[in-house]
Amino acid sequence: MVRTIRRRAGGPGAGRRGFTLVEVAVATAIVGIGVAAIMVAAASTTHVNDAGRKLTQAVFIAQELREWTLKLPFSDQDPGDAGNPPGPDGSDPQVFIDDLDDLSNFDGNGITYEPPRDGQGMAMANMAGWSEQIVLTWRDPSDLTQAVAEGASDVIDVQVTVRYGGRDILSTSWLVARREDE
Repeated sequence: MVRTIRRRAGGPGAGRRGFTLVEVAVATAIVGIGVAAIMVAAASTTHVNDAGRKLTQAVFIAQELREWTLKLPFSDQDPGDAGNPPGPDGSDPQVFIDDLDDLSNFDGNGITYEPPRDGQGMAMANMAGWSEQIVLTWRDPSDLTQAVAEGASDVIDVQVTVRYGGRDILSTSWLVARREDE
């Protein structure tokens, strides 16, 4: 005996050949949210990488300046300049620097070099858009938090702000003390 099974129209599995419009809309929304999240993550990664690259470059510039300032004599070694106050001996910004106090300009705003200077005091020609602002503050050796008059101490706080495109990227400082052999 052969048995025939008939299914009723509209029952489970009957006429099911595709997706409903609601299912397609939900799947499209889920895929769209996933793609949007990936795009945001990629843009964020690009921004973070750019900021990290600029910060690394700014640290390099500050290290070069630190190297230069630590090599310079504390004050002018030329006997003809004995008794002269600290500060530049020429143009502003000072082009010829032969001692640390030449980096002072007396107005409190410091000296800005664009492009920045390297560890030898030479302009870094391949650093377009970068600048460094140098501010010297003489400090009381017994209380480094206290500023004193220019030239009145054997300790200078060298503050540098490195900028790219006019935006501050890094601000740092270090102390330089007069060496015993000076």
